[in-house]
Amino acid sequence: MAEKGVKVFGMWASPMVIRVEWALRLKGVEYEYVDEDLANKSADLLRYNPVTKKVPVLVHDGKPIAESTIIVEYIDEAWKGGHPVMPADPYERAQARFWARYAEDKCNAALYPIFTTTGEAQREVVREAQRCLKTLEAALEGRRFFGGDAVGYLDIVVGWLAHWLPVIEEVSGASVVTDEELPLMKAWFGRFLAVDAVRAALPDRDRLLAANKARREQLLSSA
Repeated sequence: MAEKGVKVFGMWASPMVIRVEWALRLKGVEYEYVDEDLANKSADLLRYNPVTKKVPVLVHDGKPIAESTIIVEYIDEAWKGGHPVMPADPYERAQARFWARYAEDKCNAALYPIFTTTGEAQREVVREAQRCLKTLEAALEGRRFFGGDAVGYLDIVVGWLAHWLPVIEEVSGASVVTDEELPLMKAWFGRFLAVDAVRAALPDRDRLLAANKARREQLLSSA
């Protein structure tokens, strides 16, 4: 008999995994969460995602789906009722996917080196990250959320920035999203984190801070 229910295989500090949890919580879907040790992956994770062997993996009635953005779209299609994640209009859906791809390909790549650099090299990285985020910020013009009046697909995809980026800033000593440089993004951080379904899934900030401090020290010492 096929396994019933919804299960999420994740890792507590992953900003990709939380996208899946946010989508499920916004939809009001109950799920079981399995926290993976990525240094010692479970047999279930390897069975459900034998191709990339990565988290997140959503298992719905025994059927696995991998890759966070694909999972978020699947959740919206599988549970039609409740909070809509994807825009109803085809053009708006295409725009949401475009900006999500831009954020994934450009902004994430621009932000990561902040974590691994210091001094002038870091300042140049910050400037490049701000340029990228300013481009993304344009999608917020005249809106409370990227999804309009409520959290949508793009908010879920880039929402990790609101919780993880301030931690990265504190750990690295950098300042990226400020009221002066990115006022719309900074205001959106506050609105997004105030949403009940978003706040309920956030990892503990102190634990996240400690983990990122240790990771940065490790990376800098091995550079």
